[in-house]
Amino acid sequence: MPKLIRASGAAFRDEEDAFVTIEDDAPDPGGDIIVSLARYLAGGESLVARPSGRLGVRLEPEDEVETLEGRLSGVDLVALAFPKFRDGRPFTAARLLRTRLGFSGEIRAVGDVLRDQAGFMVRCGFDAFVPADGSTAAIWAEAAGRHSHVYQRAADARAPAFVERQGE
Repeated sequence: MPKLIRASGAAFRDEEDAFVTIEDDAPDPGGDIIVSLARYLAGGESLVARPSGRLGVRLEPEDEVETLEGRLSGVDLVALAFPKFRDGRPFTAARLLRTRLGFSGEIRAVGDVLRDQAGFMVRCGFDAFVPADGSTAAIWAEAAGRHSHVYQRAADARAPAFVERQGE
């Protein structure tokens, strides 16, 4: 099974990935699956009603996360694709999933996922990562905790620096 890194608060751990990504024209193999947004929208109710296994939906940067509004019941995971490290649209999608759409399931970063972005990803609401560079959970924990102060509000509960200074 492929590996992934899971974040829980400040703790990161390596895990085996039980999910299998299936193509739009492939049959459902059963078990835990990730499907494209198009496949989910075409067969959402039947996918949610599958007799076994969890369901994940993969969004590409050009997919509009708002399409999932009111359609996240039964979805356990949303995988947000990073086709290149400099494409920031999945950061916005993660934050919208957490704050506007109220999604409490797993938000996973897939594709060109680099540890240099770990802290920002966690702040936006990501809690699972498939790193492109084969790094470990310990390396990701160090990268995510690199900055002791933040300068804006995000999906996490960290207070921005200006709020911290008000308490001085």
